[in-house]
Amino acid sequence: MWGPRVKMRIYPFTYAVYEDVERVMTTLTSYDRDKWAAAWSSIAKPYEEKAAQAEKAGDAQNAKENYLRAYQYYRLARYPTINSDGKKQAYRKSQEMLFKASQFFDFPLERVEIPFTGKTGEGSKIVAYLRLPKKVSAPFPVLVSWGGIDGFKEEQLNDPALAHGLATCAIDGPGVGDSPLKGSEDAERLFGAVFDWIGTNETLDSHRIGVWGYSTGGYWAVKVAHIYKDKIACAVSQGGPVHYAFELDWIQKQDRGEYPFEFFETITYAFGLPGYKEWVEYAPKLSLLKQGILDKPSAPLLLINGIHDSVFPIKDYYLLLEHGSPKCARFYKAGHMGFTRDTFDTIMNWMYEKLG
Repeated sequence: MWGPRVKMRIYPFTYAVYEDVERVMTTLTSYDRDKWAAAWSSIAKPYEEKAAQAEKAGDAQNAKENYLRAYQYYRLARYPTINSDGKKQAYRKSQEMLFKASQFFDFPLERVEIPFTGKTGEGSKIVAYLRLPKKVSAPFPVLVSWGGIDGFKEEQLNDPALAHGLATCAIDGPGVGDSPLKGSEDAERLFGAVFDWIGTNETLDSHRIGVWGYSTGGYWAVKVAHIYKDKIACAVSQGGPVHYAFELDWIQKQDRGEYPFEFFETITYAFGLPGYKEWVEYAPKLSLLKQGILDKPSAPLLLINGIHDSVFPIKDYYLLLEHGSPKCARFYKAGHMGFTRDTFDTIMNWMYEKLG
């Protein structure tokens, strides 16, 4: 499965070199989590050293490229999620490499800590990456984005949005990366804290907030669009679950889908569950239909997916179209999240229009 993805630089191989990936994938003798992390980290280390040497020599381009490649392999070392000590260590190294690379970016990357008042046992801060545009004056409209259960905030940088005058605020969804709380029936509390913080930041326009959630993150985008409709200007849900995805007949199909090996390991970690059996029992509680969310009014909402999605069923989005406020939708003859040459531009042009 990895070969074509590496050659086309498709996630999670954005900055990877084919020979490096081949070396790891053909020599691994175990999928033990820490052995996996160690194998990829060993590939990352030489690039980290090359980057440091280039930076010391004042060679910004080589420093940037090698830091990004080191980031790539530490990111693969933590993939798909940080459910072991080795993967957690690799995740911290991936963050370190990204920030070292970012000093050479056109748009600087700022790490901010947003206050969060959670329940007992939850964290007290939301770590976000804030980037500001250059060509327009504050306050800036802001795009808040998050990934799914294996896509962390480090992948949500979105240079085109910055070039069009939007600030970007990348965060981790519930149960992912640095998130202060696990996924649950009310974990959308995370996003409310982010919107409140934006309202206190003079450089950001709290009246022009757009949100974009990918994959499992698309679930939270739908919920946010309904619960926080007065806080945001628009929302994009790309390839997310809504109702049918949480039922047993679909769950039983997922181990034959596009992400058969890591899905249940990753989703159960994000929701703080021991394993598959517990997920089957818990998942129906997440249905937005059963929670009574879908018939409520929502902020402008764009639904994007592939009609052949084997991770989450496309009929979840048809269900959304049958309830509540009218929505925009674009479905492609593609798989999970509807990736085509046009998908990104479709989303961003809609976002630009809604945010003015």
